[in-house]
Order: sequence, then structure tokens, then C-alpha cells
Amino acid sequence: MKAKAIVTSVALCFVAVALCFAADGFIGTWKLNEAKSTLISGTPKNITVVYAAMGDTIKVTIDGTDAAGKPAHSEWTGKFDGKDYPVTGDSSSDARSVKKVDDHTLAFTVKKGDKVLTTGRIVLSADGKTRTVTTEGSDSAGKKLTATAVYDKQ
Repeated sequence: MKAKAIVTSVALCFVAVALCFAADGFIGTWKLNEAKSTLISGTPKNITVVYAAMGDTIKVTIDGTDAAGKPAHSEWTGKFDGKDYPVTGDSSSDARSVKKVDDHTLAFTVKKGDKVLTTGRIVLSADGKTRTVTTEGSDSAGKKLTATAVYDKQ
């Protein structure tokens, strides 16, 4: 009986470790691959994105340029549970929510107050070496905008 309990415990540990690694595919530093991306000129550009595990939350640090081409830095700490968490350093938004769709896909929403500015998906490649971010939003005139940014894991 004792051997069965040990085997069961070890098996559960392996399952837990596998689930942790599957969820951590996004953890690390990601660099924008402009050649593979379809970006909209005159909009902010995220050049480096870092995902770091902080206990039961994820901290996302973004460095890039704003719409005018000036350096920009923002940070978001939250969970991939679809709830709004505050963002700092970004004057155009004040909250982001991220929801895990599956081990390779996240859905996100960017808000200013109660207004949704941008929605999108982040898809991690099967080999974990690239992530593709597809965003949808509207400009000030209401024209729909779509962009795709491809990032390479560093």
C-alpha cells in the first residue's frame, strides 16, 4: 500500500511539473522581428517584452516607442484570468486583462477607463521560439486597424 501511495505521489508531481512548464512557455524575453511583422506606422511599437513569474502572478515589462517614435516603457502585473489589472507607464491605457485560452494562446484586452481600446491574441509557436501578437482596434476616426507583431525568444 505504501508503494502505491509513493508511485501516485510521484506521478502527481510529474503532472504538476508538466502543467507548470506548459504555462510558462511565455516566460522570458521576446524581441520584435520587424521583418516578419505587419505594423501600422504612427502607432506605438513594442520592441522588447519580458514575461516574469512573480509568485502566482506574471509581470510583463514592455520597452519600445510611442506613436511619435519616442522611447516608451510600461509594466503590467496580473494573472491570465481575464480580469482587469492596472498598467503603469502607458498614458493611453490604464488596464489590461489577459486570459489563457490554451497552453499556446492568450487573449487580451487593453482599456482606458471602461472603454476597450484594443483586443487581440498572443499565440506561442509549437517549438516555443516565437510568439505572434495580433491586435485589433480603431483609430480616432473609427477606422478599424489590425496589426501583427512577431517576436523571437531571446
